[in-house]
Amino acid sequence: MNWSGRKVLVTGAGGFIGSHLAELLVEQGANVRAMVHYNGAGRRGWLDSSRHADQMEFVAGDVADQESVWQAVSGCDTVFHLAALIAIPYSYVAPRSYVRTNVEGTLNVMEACRRLDVARVVHTSTSEVYGTAQRVPIDEEHPLQGQSPYSASKIGADKVAESYHLSFGLPVVTVRPFNTYGPRQSARAVIPTIITQCLAGQTVKLGNLDPTRDLNFVADTASGFLAAASSENTAGQTYNLGTGREISIGDLARLIGELAGSPVDVVTDNQRVRPEGSEVERLLASTAKTTRDLGWSSQVSLEEGLARTIDWIRAHQDHYRPGVYAV
Repeated sequence: MNWSGRKVLVTGAGGFIGSHLAELLVEQGANVRAMVHYNGAGRRGWLDSSRHADQMEFVAGDVADQESVWQAVSGCDTVFHLAALIAIPYSYVAPRSYVRTNVEGTLNVMEACRRLDVARVVHTSTSEVYGTAQRVPIDEEHPLQGQSPYSASKIGADKVAESYHLSFGLPVVTVRPFNTYGPRQSARAVIPTIITQCLAGQTVKLGNLDPTRDLNFVADTASGFLAAASSENTAGQTYNLGTGREISIGDLARLIGELAGSPVDVVTDNQRVRPEGSEVERLLASTAKTTRDLGWSSQVSLEEGLARTIDWIRAHQDHYRPGVYAV
């Protein structure tokens, strides 16, 4: 697809993946409207420091508010819906807020896109909706299981998007990223948690060390969103974005220590352990469908991506508080 001159909305544009996607769209020539969560300070998240900020139109709002969503969607031909509450630990504390933002927010976006005749909608899922792998690699037909309030809310959001395609013919495609990492990721995520403690010379405190994850570098994830929006005959489909490689959290910590030049001492911190029954023990993506239909595959190896992330966090340590458990 030629993005030059296309009017594109990115919800959640100030966040980790959203900011990278918004920048990539600008670089592809799109006219980007970046929807960021309203705050009294007028901050625009990671886009405050983006070299492309002056090439974007910013709108502040809340996806849980129908009116602000309609205003943001109006006039756009493509909508990338990324806005969501994503921290799993906080979903145990405030589950209702996840339903409001993730389920009702998605309903508002889908309804606005339907009423305003948006040509293409890309909805963001998560590999957490699969729960612990019942078979590997996990393809898009794998059963869904809500092992946390967060994942349950994302299952609900996915089904809202699906229903709008089946009921109203909305041209929505769902992308399902496995664990994305890279520059700008929040301190609550496992890789920044490991890196910041490692760089500070601290004992690395983590939750369960045994679960495995399929880790995808953020630039690859962003390119996957564009591939999903650009490909023909994908409306109503879901696509995994992953690498097909898994690593345990404990081995990941040791690898980061090696790459950072600071061998780590890793311990389990009980406050970081998920409730019994909620831990997702294994995630490993099948991307066969994604490669076949979208022509997409990950390009950045785990070692290269981690090295780039370590370098970025080392240069931006003022954004992090090593050792502080960010719920």
